[in-house]
Amino acid sequence: MTDAVPPKGTGPLARLEARLAWSLLAPTITAVALVVVLPLLAIFWISVKPVSLSDLRPPEMVLREDIRGDTDTAGDAANIRYRLRNSSQEQPIANVTFRDVIPEGLTVNELDTRCTLDGRSLECDLGDWEGGQRERLMIPVTVGQAFIDNGLRPQDSPADITGKSSNVLTNTTFTFDNFARVFDGDEFWEVLWVTLFYTVFGTIGALLFGLFAALLLNKSFRGQGILRGLYLFPYVSPVIAVAFAWIILFDPFSGSANALLVQMGVTQQSINFFGERPLALIMVTVFEVWRYFPLSFLFILARMQSIDTDMYEAADMDGASPFQQFWALSVPQLLGILSVLFLLRFIWTFNKFDDIFLLTGGNAGTRTLTVNVYEQAFAISNIGAGAAVAVVIFACLLLFSVFFFKFISREEGL
Repeated sequence: MTDAVPPKGTGPLARLEARLAWSLLAPTITAVALVVVLPLLAIFWISVKPVSLSDLRPPEMVLREDIRGDTDTAGDAANIRYRLRNSSQEQPIANVTFRDVIPEGLTVNELDTRCTLDGRSLECDLGDWEGGQRERLMIPVTVGQAFIDNGLRPQDSPADITGKSSNVLTNTTFTFDNFARVFDGDEFWEVLWVTLFYTVFGTIGALLFGLFAALLLNKSFRGQGILRGLYLFPYVSPVIAVAFAWIILFDPFSGSANALLVQMGVTQQSINFFGERPLALIMVTVFEVWRYFPLSFLFILARMQSIDTDMYEAADMDGASPFQQFWALSVPQLLGILSVLFLLRFIWTFNKFDDIFLLTGGNAGTRTLTVNVYEQAFAISNIGAGAAVAVVIFACLLLFSVFFFKFISREEGL
């Protein structure tokens, strides 16, 4: 009777290799979790919190201390003044207390009913404070010679103030008002339509122009390297430089494009390319195509040059036209890289913020979801609503990715 052979991959050596592999992957998994997963979870958390920009700093008691009155001669009457306020306009602070040391040489004449004095140690229990509450606490004192000789002031020994507050970011208060505000009215659907138009046509345009450029440079000729370098110029140039170059070029008052159109008789007056609907949306989409077609060009050209030329020679001998060769031979070979580029460019363009913000600031019908995130979070200081829009962006991209991998990639054999 022979011994049973353990299933492949379950022996001691396989388990040791698996542990070693996981130990090597642990730093990468940890880095991904810290860089990607944790911020994503934080956005989901903030999206259901009633938090504004001012709530990012938890509420605290602010105390300023000084002495008011004459303090130059022994026997003068003065007041130690404590100015207190709640830093938050909305969140309360409970059990507010502060402790201070009365400088030597000052004799306290009268105490507030909420305060006690033990030697020179002052302690005050001020109870609960509402949001935005302010108060001035005056302690009458008599100036002694020791205080004048020491040259001390009450603020030289800062008071210790305490209180309990609830941070809106960490408490258990949740709300769906952020999402209700996002989907309220027709504004969201208009912004979503603009985003889809910008993303779909920007992605398809970049792929088509990249394919056309790759077809032009797929053959060897003199100056090919220089022309390839010029094709990469839009992609490698700083976005702020090329964006402002486009703004100056198409400026309605001093732009070269408008001057040329008027002189050629194409138009009677200047056109505000980035300030009129729907022209502004078309222009930012064209800018997206122009700026990012070099990336598609590089990938498509690399795939073209890896295709066996024998197929084209055989097709040419059979009398196939260049278009027939392209459609029957090149396109099937390029479908894989084109589908991958479409996925990547769709996701990147959907998340694009800087191009539109530099060109139009989201005005003239170019407000996309990413611009909406910025406006909600920073323009009107509603961090929760901005996070809710970011969650909507994540959901849209997740649905697109599921659809892509379930249908399109299966058809392309990826």
